[in-house]
Amino acid sequence: MSDTAAPMGIFERLLTLWVALAMLAGLAIGALAPGLVTAIAAAEVARINLVVAVLIWAMVYPMMVNVDFGAVAGVARQPRGLLVTLVVNWLIKPFSMAALAVLFFDHVFAPWIAPEDAAQYIAGLILLGAAPCTAMVFVWSQLTRGDATYTLVQVSVNDLIMVVAFAPIVALLLGVTEIVVPWDTLVLATVLYVVLPLLAGLATRRMLGSDEAIAAFTARIKPLSVLGLIATVAILFGLQGQTILDRPGIIALIAVPILIQSYGIFALAYGAAFLLKVPHRIAAPCALIGTSNFFELAVAVAISIFGLNSGAALATVVGVLVEVPVMLTLVAFANRTRARFPAPGQ
Repeated sequence: MSDTAAPMGIFERLLTLWVALAMLAGLAIGALAPGLVTAIAAAEVARINLVVAVLIWAMVYPMMVNVDFGAVAGVARQPRGLLVTLVVNWLIKPFSMAALAVLFFDHVFAPWIAPEDAAQYIAGLILLGAAPCTAMVFVWSQLTRGDATYTLVQVSVNDLIMVVAFAPIVALLLGVTEIVVPWDTLVLATVLYVVLPLLAGLATRRMLGSDEAIAAFTARIKPLSVLGLIATVAILFGLQGQTILDRPGIIALIAVPILIQSYGIFALAYGAAFLLKVPHRIAAPCALIGTSNFFELAVAVAISIFGLNSGAALATVVGVLVEVPVMLTLVAFANRTRARFPAPGQ
């Protein structure tokens, strides 16, 4: 995949503004049309909201059209990006999130939060830290002109590791012996967000035939990703609007370690990729994968273990709310620093 790309359209250039407006619209919908929000929230299978799933599918599909399976073998010639992703996601991120959670809720914020609530927030943050992103990273990769094929391989390897590593890591960090992982959620999310869009993308490539036709088609459907992102943000803020309005102070406290973790993990992964001379089209997605989270899984596990109204569930929801604004700032930073990385083939 070429590292060059067409100039960004108005949707991409003003994405931060659209997302901010979507947040406000979501809060307004939650307050003025609670029945609509209830209906959207009820459309779930295995704790995955189907409305949000359709929108994420729309975000992921344009990138999947760019995936060239003939180039997958080339990933083996660029192993450093994958190595950075795996080390950060599985040897650093879960433990740094747990350490930050304990630091803030057992110590820094202890005067203002009851110990039993603090324990719940710590548990929720641990769940977030142990679940690297699956779907949204395709959007961030596309916005940084990432290598679609390499991004797919990175996400796929992470998903395979998550199947066997998520429960033991969470069990270790929570200090419990049994964690009930909703495997139906994990499997369904992988099918919805990776397998189906990938199959659709491959079918589209075959139908279009030439590289020129594929490039023209992806240019036409690229706005779908941004529109899907904006609609998803509006729905998420609509679903959580009352919580945001009722408990703004607690949400701000929970956001502090999440923000530190997000920017810290990005700096670590992006810096490591820079030092290892990883091309930007691989370096940016590999850092963004570690920074964002598989929030569907984290929320589902928090609800199944601690309950819908628990502090753990609230902490995972705050992770959802914080993620999009944070990731947009990191996408902008990655795009501004593109020229500092080696060109493809160097």
